[in-house]
Parts: sequence; C-alpha cells; structure tokens
Amino acid sequence: MEAAEKAARIVRTVIETLKPGFAVRLWTGERIGPASGPVLTINDQDIVWQVVKRPSLSTLIEMWISKTIDIEDGTIFDFYALPSQGKLRTKIKSLPKLAILRDLPAVLLSRKQMSARTDLSGRNPYVSGSSQEAIQHHYDISNAFYRLFLDERMVYSCGYFTDFANGIDQAQADKLDHICRKLRLKPGESLLDIGCGWGAMLIHAAKNYGVIGHGVSLSQAQTDLARERIRAEGLEDRITIEIKSYAELTGTFDKISSIGMFEHLGLANHATYFKTIHRLLNPGGIYLHHAITRRSKGDLKKTLRKGPEFKALLKYIFPGGELDTIGMTLGNFEAHGFLVYDVENLREHYARTCRLWAERLQARFDAAVAEVGEARARLWLLYLTGCSITFERASAQIFQTVVTKRARGPSGLPPTRADLYR
Repeated sequence: MEAAEKAARIVRTVIETLKPGFAVRLWTGERIGPASGPVLTINDQDIVWQVVKRPSLSTLIEMWISKTIDIEDGTIFDFYALPSQGKLRTKIKSLPKLAILRDLPAVLLSRKQMSARTDLSGRNPYVSGSSQEAIQHHYDISNAFYRLFLDERMVYSCGYFTDFANGIDQAQADKLDHICRKLRLKPGESLLDIGCGWGAMLIHAAKNYGVIGHGVSLSQAQTDLARERIRAEGLEDRITIEIKSYAELTGTFDKISSIGMFEHLGLANHATYFKTIHRLLNPGGIYLHHAITRRSKGDLKKTLRKGPEFKALLKYIFPGGELDTIGMTLGNFEAHGFLVYDVENLREHYARTCRLWAERLQARFDAAVAEVGEARARLWLLYLTGCSITFERASAQIFQTVVTKRARGPSGLPPTRADLYR
C-alpha cells in the first residue's frame, strides 16, 4: 500500500473514531461523515506528519494559513454552532493506536518536501510590553485592509449595541457617544486619547462636544490617515496627533480616554502607566479605561499563565501584549490615587463586534487577498472569528471603567447614571 493511501487510512480511522459531528473531505476527494452541513477539507496528506511532529495549536493555525486545511459549505462559526459530541480527550483515548502505528512509519518516511511557508509571527512575541515595532506589526499592515471589515469611521475596538440587531456603523457611533457622555465632555475642555488609532474618537468628540483634542499613537500608518481625516473635517485647529509614547507626554488634560490600548502595555509597565495618567489628569478630571481582561483564577501564577490560545495570539497578532484581570485593574487605580466610579462589562458587545468584522472580511475576502496576500487574510479571518467565540464563551471580558483622582468632597458626577442609558 502506498504511503498516501496509508495516510488517508490514518485520517479516516481518526475521524470515524472521534465522530466530530461534521463531514471531512480528504485530499483524495473522499468524504467522511454527514452528507450535509459544513465540511472540513484536508488538502494535503502531509497533515499526518505535521500533527505527529508538532501537535500544537500553532501547527493547526499554520495549517489553516497555508490552506492545508480549509472549510467548504460553511464558516468557522458554523462548526462552533454544532452540538457538542462529547469530551475529545475521552474519544482520543479510544483511538486504535496499534493500527495507526502500523501505518505511521511508511507515512513519515515517505514525507514529501513541504513548501515554504510565510512567516507571519511577530518578533519577540512573548516579551512583556509592545514595542513600536510590535505595534506596527499589527496596525501598519494596510489601511485599505482594515477598511474592508471596520465601520465607516474605522473604529478598531468594541462597539456598543443599544440593540444587537444594529449594524457595525451604528454600534460604533453609539460607542463613541457612550464614551463621550461617560467622560461628561463639555465645550472647550481638553481631551487626550491614548492610542488614538485612525482618529475617530477625537473627531467625534470635537464635532459633537466641542472639545480640544490631542492624540498619541505608535502607528505611522494610522497617524497619517488620522491626520488626513482631521483635515477633511476642517478640525486641524481643534485636534492634534503625534507619534509618541504616552509616558513622554507633558502638560495636563481635563479628560483622558484609553480605548483598546492598555492590552499592549505589558504587566511590567502598568505602574508607570497609572502614574502617568495621574500626572496628566487635571484635578476634577475624568479618565475612561476601555480594556480586555482575563479571568482571575485566585492564584496569581495560575491567573497569569499563558495558555496555548493566548500564546498563539501573541505570536501572530499582538506581540508583547498581556491582559490583567478586572480586580488587578481596580486595585491599580486605587493604589495610584484614583477613585473608581463606574465599571461596565461589554463582553457580549465585543462578541457581536468581532462577529460582524469576521463576516465583513469573509464577504470581501478576495479584496483582502489582493491587499495583503492569502496567508495574512486567512490569519485575520481566523483571529476575528476566534475573538468572537472567545467573548461569546466568556473566556475573556472587556470593561469600561470610569475614574477620577482621589479627592475629598463632591466628585462632580451626577447622582445617578440614568442619562447614560436613555
């Protein structure tokens, strides 16, 4: 029997034993499993060698990127929606290992030469804190690429759905306004937006609330486009943006927002960050902190342990990033001279946001391939889908936290928050 036939027999045996609840099509054209529903396609017999040599999540991701595995008649969301077929570990124990081992040597010895792969991983991905190089690895891919799946304002953070039936444009407009109202913005006030991206928050605040805005970013591509958009809105006298670290800022501001930037800092830099925010915020000012968190597991070492999914995210998407817990966030605020007033969990909002992004990217996939290449387009589709599922499963959370500097007397905030949820 040829090695290719033995490889097919190994895969067939595994699928028939595991009964995953979906169909699998082999590189030979053979279909195994249900006659309808989404189909996992395996396009290369080399999958057996890859799984045996390096059985890891990174291997699975690289097989997806290289199109060794693919999907037909559905999406990753469709696979996730399938009913559970029982515990995978229990099923793996029931595999006929001796039968597989008999075929395995011939498959491994005859392994064909693999084609070169595109390396999409970031440099030093597990170092605490994102450097400018790491930020550019993620954000300077292509502004045109991000336009394919973001909203019309190009807001690359969790939307706010007053109704989960709303589209992404409405959700992002509502999110920007939700933040502005939480900050209690008033005409003439100074607003600092840390990690200002393509400038949507500053433009919205200047146009609708009359503030004087300043933004900082480490992304050249984002800053260039943000400045173009500010000029187009005629707001050059109201908004300035510079490529600079938050820690290098001088002066003070009435209000400060940080939306989806904190995750890049790294735990080692948190004390510096909170001290800097305290220095930059005027007495009586408000700071809004919008950030993803991980779940506390009681023991700090267990909480901060990087699981395979998080390591993959750091390797391919966000080099240097780290997540704290909401408890760590609140503790840091109190330790650095702040009073915490409001904490709002937007987990379900981010699950919906990421799903809409993934669906929009899927719908414009050919354009994405033309812009950044098929490997990177496939990686981003996997990333956005995976993020949506992560938040849907409550494996991660995202909070908006409103704080002021600690001081005696009235805070200046209204007695209720009824106006925020009108």
